[in-house]
Amino acid sequence: MKRIIGFTSIFILSFLFINCASKSKLPEEITAENQIAEETDSSPESLEEIIEEEIEEPKALYTLRQPSGPTIQLKESWGYVMRGREEEFDVSMPLTDVCYFAADINCYGELMSVPPRSNLKVGKNKRCHLVIACDSRAAVHQAINPSFSTRNKILKDIVKAASNYDGVQLDLEYIPLRDKKHFITFIGDLRFMLKGKFLSVCVPARFKQLTDDMYPYSEIALYCDRVFVMAYDEHWSTSRPGAIANIEWCKKIAEYAVKAIPERKLIMGIPFYGRTWAGNSTSGAWYFSGINRILTENQVEEVTYIDDVPSVNYTVQVDITGYFNDAYYLVKLCQAYNEMGIKKIGYWRIGQEDPEFWNWINLTR
Repeated sequence: MKRIIGFTSIFILSFLFINCASKSKLPEEITAENQIAEETDSSPESLEEIIEEEIEEPKALYTLRQPSGPTIQLKESWGYVMRGREEEFDVSMPLTDVCYFAADINCYGELMSVPPRSNLKVGKNKRCHLVIACDSRAAVHQAINPSFSTRNKILKDIVKAASNYDGVQLDLEYIPLRDKKHFITFIGDLRFMLKGKFLSVCVPARFKQLTDDMYPYSEIALYCDRVFVMAYDEHWSTSRPGAIANIEWCKKIAEYAVKAIPERKLIMGIPFYGRTWAGNSTSGAWYFSGINRILTENQVEEVTYIDDVPSVNYTVQVDITGYFNDAYYLVKLCQAYNEMGIKKIGYWRIGQEDPEFWNWINLTR
């Protein structure tokens, strides 16, 4: 980056560097006083002068492994694009299918927040799918259970919303146990109503079919064109620290998936993102005795009363453990899937990836 200083008119610029993954600290602020001092020392009395000063970005101290081995041979390559983050997608990415995330189902059984198809230019050689998501078990129940009139309305609304899309993907991750059969019939009804458009369904990771499984792979595969296996979140935000998707863990999921889902319909999902865990939590609600213990352990010397309420401020050191997925890991995982004969892979999500990964994808369709 460059800082430009004009001497006939003074512009004071602050530079903000944002790193969404690591939330790195901001560079030291350039104050007005410092800038005026610079001008006093060096500015000419006439003519505008432009001083260009290179500002170096922080350099990484760590070294990542570089991928090796064969490139990834894929018939289909599916990537998610988040509504509001369309700029993270590049039409040159080696994708066959783009999933636009997402329309939602609200508590009234209504389809809402449908992303306009015109907001995402995917190119001529890629299919674009409208993703339907819902993070409420009660709303899903009302949407898919035939005892509610909202079911037919939701089905019609999805078909209408998908009119400009090549397909629809259902990402309903909160199916109530009693609605298992209703979920299957909902998929079947939607496929019929879409009249030839692509229908794909997301399912969570499994090693085997569970008792009273709300996501029976084989059954779901009968009623849709693709089954997207979300083989990630082996460890999650509230679990102990660990890999998002260890390769051996993923291979066990794939071993079950290839037996339960026809090869032409199976998509193995892989994670682009990482997570961090703190060694100890510094937030919480406390007994009075607990607060006193914490203040004593951290050698707090001062309590300030704000509007007669005691308040403290102190600093503690927190150990952080993180697991993330670079190009080396992603290529190794995809190579393992290729060795198992899996040629359709999907990614959650575009914008979170190590860009080097794209250089290893070879579309063979």
